[in-house]
Amino acid sequence: MKENSRTQAGSPGVLVSLNPATGEVLGRFPEHDEVEVERRLAAAAEAFRQHRGTSFGQRAECLRRAAEVLETDKARWARIMTLEMGKPIRAAVQEVEKCAWACRYYAENGESFLADEVVQTAAARSGVKYQPLGPVLAVMPWNFPFWQVFRFAAPALMAGNVALLKHASNVPQCALAIEEVFQRAGFSPGAFQTLLIGSHRVQPVIEDPRVRAVTLTGSVPAGRRVAAAAGNAIKKSVLELGGSDPFIVMPSADLERAVATAVQARTINNGQSCIAAKRFILDRRIAEAFEKRFVERMAALKVGNPLEETTELGPLATAEVLETLEQQVEASVRLGAKLLLGGRRLGGPGYFFPPTVLTGAPPGSPAHGEELFGPVAVLFRVDGMAEALRVANDTPFGLGACAWTRDAGEQRLFVEQVEAGAAFVNGMVASDPRLPFGGVKQSGYGRELSRHGILEFVNVKTVVVQEPAAGEAG
Repeated sequence: MKENSRTQAGSPGVLVSLNPATGEVLGRFPEHDEVEVERRLAAAAEAFRQHRGTSFGQRAECLRRAAEVLETDKARWARIMTLEMGKPIRAAVQEVEKCAWACRYYAENGESFLADEVVQTAAARSGVKYQPLGPVLAVMPWNFPFWQVFRFAAPALMAGNVALLKHASNVPQCALAIEEVFQRAGFSPGAFQTLLIGSHRVQPVIEDPRVRAVTLTGSVPAGRRVAAAAGNAIKKSVLELGGSDPFIVMPSADLERAVATAVQARTINNGQSCIAAKRFILDRRIAEAFEKRFVERMAALKVGNPLEETTELGPLATAEVLETLEQQVEASVRLGAKLLLGGRRLGGPGYFFPPTVLTGAPPGSPAHGEELFGPVAVLFRVDGMAEALRVANDTPFGLGACAWTRDAGEQRLFVEQVEAGAAFVNGMVASDPRLPFGGVKQSGYGRELSRHGILEFVNVKTVVVQEPAAGEAG
């Protein structure tokens, strides 16, 4: 998962919102100065004292209203996302709707997830209580600028925590829009606040004693920095980092369905998704047939203005992302990879990169081992599921993985042996509020979503009450 950690073009201390489809400046947003950051930290601490005392019912009602605000104005929120980071408008609307789903999911289930537990011991009463930690800082990326925030914020707020958002520097309008959603939903002032600051100012916020925990979705280098700062301050952290997800196809697969899903899995969000399929590992017996159909379908995608309903692939989010991807493809070809489709940026304004397919990427090439953040697919050929798993696991990442096979034995082998936080069979890897989400290896640690996600930022408090000894007072 790439994150644009630098302030965009403009004078120092100004976040500039650019339309990646045209290069047009949409707006300039002065960073919060130290006085404003201090004010917001103080407001978060005060809000926590109030918010933690509210009932689950009150928090649930606010989350339900947040869902209503999202859905009522979903065209507005979607347009902000599309203009600011290039997401196709239909996908942007779906993202808003998914955020509403997450809000309702935690409104309906949060209280039961955090209900007191009774444990039978020799004591008169013993068990577990789940209590909020305090202000939690979220350092979030631009690629799913609403969903990444809501999948953290909904459970955090339902648990009684309050939230501080440091969003990616190229989506300040999204950051402010999300703050507006929670304000309109009726959460207490200070319960959810945006910090308009650059990445170089995150560490002091993590170190502030009023901040009790931090969560980051972003690149591996960003994860290292945040984890180091949080560890030094002895604070809980959750990291969701990059991915190089394998998409395994075996001879028994429904090939037509696998090809159609493969195109969607590689190009979702213009190819800028941590759980997008990136490495297509094909059994040699079906590789040629898959490759032919896959290249044809990739070539047929409509690339263009992301505000048009028929557009299937929009621009990459920033010039930096475009340049990095092009360099990775060029280096891979120089080192021996074969280019079957695309490979170079499109002419004209905007940060457009075409659907691209590579095969034969040798070890040591970017296409073999690095995360390619854009619509670039890399095809590998193997002999059987055992070799497919060796190739799938030959990566520093371990976020998601999927396999296409009707063979029950191959399905079991895949689920048991693939090194990933999620294993999908005959379907595309996707996040779902009802299921835990997160990775292993350099894809991070901790989990978001489901009951596992809401438990990441609570104090799991052991409670033991002994009866007073005979003759003791009261």
